[in-house]
Amino acid sequence: MTVLTESFWLWQFLGRLHPLMVHFPVGLLCVALLLEIIGWSRKSTDLRAGITALLWIGAGSSVLAAVFGLILINQEEYGGDTVTVHQWSGLATMALAIGTVLALRSGRVALYRSLLFLTVFGVTIAGHYGALLTHGEDYLTSVLPFGKEKSPSTTDPNLAFISNTNQPLTDKQIEDLNLEVRSILAHNCYSCHSATKTKGELRLDKKELIFKGGEHGEILKPGHPEDSDLIRRVKLPAGHDDAMPTKGKRLTDKEIAVLEFWIKQGAPWPSGTEKSIYRVASLEPRMPAVPAATGDLTNPIDRFVNVYFQQHKITWKAPVDDRTYQRRVYLDVIGLLPTPDKVKAFLADPRPNKRELLVTELLNRNEDYAQHWLTFWNDALRNDYSGTGYITGGRFDITKWLYTSLKTNKPYNLFVKELISPNKESEGFIKGIKWRGTINSSQSTEMQAAQNVSQVLLGLNLKCASCHDSFISDWKLADAYAFANVFSDTTLEIHRCDKPTGKLAGRAILFKELGTINANAPTEERLRELANFLTQPKDGRLYRTLVNRVWAQLMGRGLVEPVDEMDREPWSQDLLDWLAADFTANGYDIKRLMAQILTSKTYQLPSISIKDPALLTAPTFVFEGMVRRRMSAEQFADAVSLAFNPIYGDSSLAEKRLPETIKQEMPFPRASLVKNDPFLTALGRPNRETVSTSRASQANLLQALELTNGAKFNAALKQGAQIWKAKYPTSDKLVHDLYWKALGREPLPKELAVAEKIVGKTPNIEGIQDLVWAISLHPEFQLIN
Repeated sequence: MTVLTESFWLWQFLGRLHPLMVHFPVGLLCVALLLEIIGWSRKSTDLRAGITALLWIGAGSSVLAAVFGLILINQEEYGGDTVTVHQWSGLATMALAIGTVLALRSGRVALYRSLLFLTVFGVTIAGHYGALLTHGEDYLTSVLPFGKEKSPSTTDPNLAFISNTNQPLTDKQIEDLNLEVRSILAHNCYSCHSATKTKGELRLDKKELIFKGGEHGEILKPGHPEDSDLIRRVKLPAGHDDAMPTKGKRLTDKEIAVLEFWIKQGAPWPSGTEKSIYRVASLEPRMPAVPAATGDLTNPIDRFVNVYFQQHKITWKAPVDDRTYQRRVYLDVIGLLPTPDKVKAFLADPRPNKRELLVTELLNRNEDYAQHWLTFWNDALRNDYSGTGYITGGRFDITKWLYTSLKTNKPYNLFVKELISPNKESEGFIKGIKWRGTINSSQSTEMQAAQNVSQVLLGLNLKCASCHDSFISDWKLADAYAFANVFSDTTLEIHRCDKPTGKLAGRAILFKELGTINANAPTEERLRELANFLTQPKDGRLYRTLVNRVWAQLMGRGLVEPVDEMDREPWSQDLLDWLAADFTANGYDIKRLMAQILTSKTYQLPSISIKDPALLTAPTFVFEGMVRRRMSAEQFADAVSLAFNPIYGDSSLAEKRLPETIKQEMPFPRASLVKNDPFLTALGRPNRETVSTSRASQANLLQALELTNGAKFNAALKQGAQIWKAKYPTSDKLVHDLYWKALGREPLPKELAVAEKIVGKTPNIEGIQDLVWAISLHPEFQLIN
């Protein structure tokens, strides 16, 4: 298989085209079979010609589907009996489709009819097993009556008592049952029946209001679910005038059973403070004991992961080879590829601790480190070099402050203090963007500050609560306004869904355990208080959020995911807590934290591939190693620039916003230092008008088009091809050097032959450009493996 056909975007394209090539023939062949059954006896020449055309097209599509499937089966990581049945049923269908066409062409009517029926049956089987692969084993049974959820007692151990209705409930069982009921109501009913919106005068977010009912009277009769209007309505079919919820997903059988059981028990409600229906992560720090070392697992991270692996019956895999590790750590620490000389030296280095020494060396390349990590922090802190607000003076950049902070490895507690209680160079973060014209009240600059500080630094979403009481957490509208008022020179009036309420919220920190803001102090003093409160060692949430973000950048997935929802369950609470507590105890040093992760056996495990991005945030996620991911837009641009030819020139630099010494500190114009453009946008760089703490790693059509036809990329390749042609009179030397620069290895004999054929015996510009394009789109180049 040639280098050209192995380009990364092509697999993405074939992966999406393959199921279409299955659906297409099944439709055509079914139509042909139907027409045959209905119309053959009429002996219509036109009909027979139409059927013949359908069969030819259907047979051709089945051949293409089989070919694409055979290509993809060698590139993807599907496995098991399902893929085997899908593969062989597809090949059998292809053979049957060809046989059907040949039988029709030879006039053997009986054989033709039999083969047509078998072909339709075969393509249906192949399609079914293909759907099992792409949509899950229960894609069909889940929508059938016998495929519905089991009763609560068999799916939730905390609700096992539901199956036993003869015994009185304990206080603990009442609390668990009540929590489940409130969770069901919150996720299905609060959008219409809460303080924010109260349809039919009915509220379901408070005990006394649930029992009060709405404009049509009481909705439940304790002890009698069969007479309760709540149960009647949730059981009605979708579309019925009285059915609830009126829109969206209906309640499951399990949820209805829980509500019925609760009402049958008298609709009990525990006294005292209600437990939150949402998981709320602990605020205070925690230093768990480090598990005992075993064998070569001495790094504390590995010792925690070893306990996790034992619990999940996962066996440690052998670490990646030196070339893979070196490339991985180069891209993660400084965002650049290792040069051929560095690769050869590292591979030849006999020292047993050479990986630890490499990490130290890279972390000490302060300018390269700052230029790479500037991308992550620019995304998170909404810092860009151009865009909304700069022309009107309603936005301020923090580039020089941020670059210097990264270059000097500023302690994180001081970093945060200077963002919240800023100097002139760092004030852009909490100043936000002053939008032109009339804006929603939830987007005032003060509310932006509250939202962005809470999201970036504390890993919580305050955006819903900036408009109304949140449906996804316990945060209220008043909480959001009280926090926004800390940043405000005036006291903001509360607006619910952009409508003024006439109420004021005062001033308060989100987590009141951290301290009390002096509401009457000047803004500057309040911000200083807030900065000091948030950076206290006892604010475990601040430091858990940071170590989780660093872990996610290096490992492809956070200990908590999504990284902006820190109230979610981590896959290892002990590891998260230990990393945060150790980080706090050792000077808030981000580079030290990174070194711990980068030198761990855990980081050195082989990468794993995740087919469906949704699996990364699923509660069932099981950690096995670093998640394989694509380079970021900036990493890709820099890799091409270093391996072949710079994509950007000095004129592209955002020079006015960068430190005066920047040209002396960069090896070439790095993509993190240039203004956004269509090339970087297509490859995933956000516009930075909203906080962005992670980027999608999946390729998409826009990226494929930009890398195929984009002016910026093609111009850089063409210019580079001219330079390389002048430098390399023979293709052999050119191909070897290109492979070493781009992939850090010699080309394989087959690759060398193909590459020399593309370039030509005497290198030509078009051939060089094609070869570089093919290599730069190759998975080995694009993926951090």
